[in-house]
Amino acid sequence: MSIFESQKIYILMNLKNIFLLIVLTVIAANITAQDETADKDIKTGWNFGLLPVVSYNSDLGFQYGVLTNVYNYGDGKVFPKYYHSIYAEVSRYTKGSGIYRLFYDSEYLIPGIRLTADLSYLPDQALDFFGFNGYNAIYNETWRDDTQPDSIYKSRMYYKHQRNILRFKADFQGGTGLKNLNWAVGYEFMNVDIGSVPIDKLNEGKDESDMLPNVNGLYDDYIDWGIIDANEADGGMHNSLKLGLVYDTRDNEPCPMSGIWTELVLFNSFSESFNFGKLAFTHRQYFTLIPKNVSLAYRLGYQGIVYGEAPFYMLPYMVYSYMPSSTIDGLGGSKSVRGMIRNRLVAKGVAYGNFEIRWKLVRFNFINQKWYLAINPFFDVGRTVQKSELDLSGVPDSIRQDYFRTSDETFHFTYGAGLHIAMNENFVIAAELGFPADKRDGGMGIYIGMNWLF
Repeated sequence: MSIFESQKIYILMNLKNIFLLIVLTVIAANITAQDETADKDIKTGWNFGLLPVVSYNSDLGFQYGVLTNVYNYGDGKVFPKYYHSIYAEVSRYTKGSGIYRLFYDSEYLIPGIRLTADLSYLPDQALDFFGFNGYNAIYNETWRDDTQPDSIYKSRMYYKHQRNILRFKADFQGGTGLKNLNWAVGYEFMNVDIGSVPIDKLNEGKDESDMLPNVNGLYDDYIDWGIIDANEADGGMHNSLKLGLVYDTRDNEPCPMSGIWTELVLFNSFSESFNFGKLAFTHRQYFTLIPKNVSLAYRLGYQGIVYGEAPFYMLPYMVYSYMPSSTIDGLGGSKSVRGMIRNRLVAKGVAYGNFEIRWKLVRFNFINQKWYLAINPFFDVGRTVQKSELDLSGVPDSIRQDYFRTSDETFHFTYGAGLHIAMNENFVIAAELGFPADKRDGGMGIYIGMNWLF
C-alpha cells in the first residue's frame, strides 16, 4: 500500500471519527453529581467528560483508548471556571506507540497559587524528523512513496525516528501585586530515549509487499555524516527550571472573547552533556466581533536558544508557562502551525503566528448540560529566525544538493478550518483540517483532540 493510499484511509477514518466522537460524547459525557436546586445556567459538583480514542495508520496500526476530563465546580460560584480539573488519557497504537498521561490543574489547592502538574509516558516509534532550518532541509516526498521504483523509493519511515519520553512537570503561578501580572515558576524532569525506527517490530504481521525496507532513515544518515553527535544521538535525562512573567486579562480561559494573555519565560535545561537556555515569548489577544458568538483570536510567538548548546532532540521543545496538551513538538502539527507536517521546521530559533475567527453557531441545553457548536477558519505561519549551524563536511559531495540548501528558507503558510463542540464551556472536542500553501511542507493535516489551540 502506497503512502498516498494509506493517507486516504487515515483521512476517511478520522472524518468518521469526528462524528463518532461527538455522538459518543453527547451520550456518555453526563456523569454528574450536582445540586438539583442550583441555577440551570450554573454547574455545580463534579462533571465528567468521556471520549474514546480511535484512529488508524497503516504503519503504526490502529489507535485505541480512552480519555476523560473531570471537573469540580463545587458550589458553582466560580463557574464557568472550576475548582479542580483532572485529565487522564490511555491510548495505544497496535504497533506500540501511545500516550499515557495524568494532568491536574487548580487555583484552589494552594490558596493564591495556580498549580498544574503532569505525569506522562509518551512512546513514539515514528516521530517525524526532516532535518533543520526549514526549507534549507530538502523534503523529498517521493522517497516515502513505495510505488516509486527502487532507484527512488527509500522507505515510508525514512523521515522518522523513535523517541520515548518519561516526563514529570509541575508549574506554579501567583500574583506579583500588580493587576493581572503573575509570576511563573516550574520544574520538569524528562528522560528522552532516542533511536532508529524499530523496523522489525513494525513489519510484524505485514504482507511481504507492505514490509518496510531495513535501510537507514534520515536520522541514521545524520549520525553517519556527523551532523548529530554521538553524545546526543541516544537522547538524555534532563532537569529543567523555568521562570517567567504572565500578563492575563482574558474574560474566559477555555475560549476567550476578549483580553490578552502575554508571557515571557526563560527555560534552563541541563543534562550530563548539555546546559542551555531557551527564551519563549508568546502573545495572545482576543477581540469580540459579535457579543457571545463571534471573536477574532491571534497568537504570536518566538522560541529560541539564548545561551549554551541544546541537543537536537530538544530543539523542537515548545516552552510555555502553562501547556495542557501532551504535545511538546513544533513547528508543524496540531499545536503550532496546523497543516504543516509535524516538526517540519526545527532550528535554534523559530517564530510563528496563528490567526482565526471563532464562530459559535449554536448554543443548546442537552442531558442537563450546556453546549455550543463552533467553527474556526484559520491561517497560520512560521519560519526560522535563528539557524542551527550544521557541520556538513561528512556529507558526500555527490548527494549534498539532494539534502541541503542554504538560501531557500522563508515563511511557511498554512490555512484551514475546524469544528468544536463544547460542554459547560470547558470540555471541548476539537476537529481541525489544515493545508500547507507549499507542498514542501507536506499535504494535509487532520487533527482530532481537545481544547482550542490557544
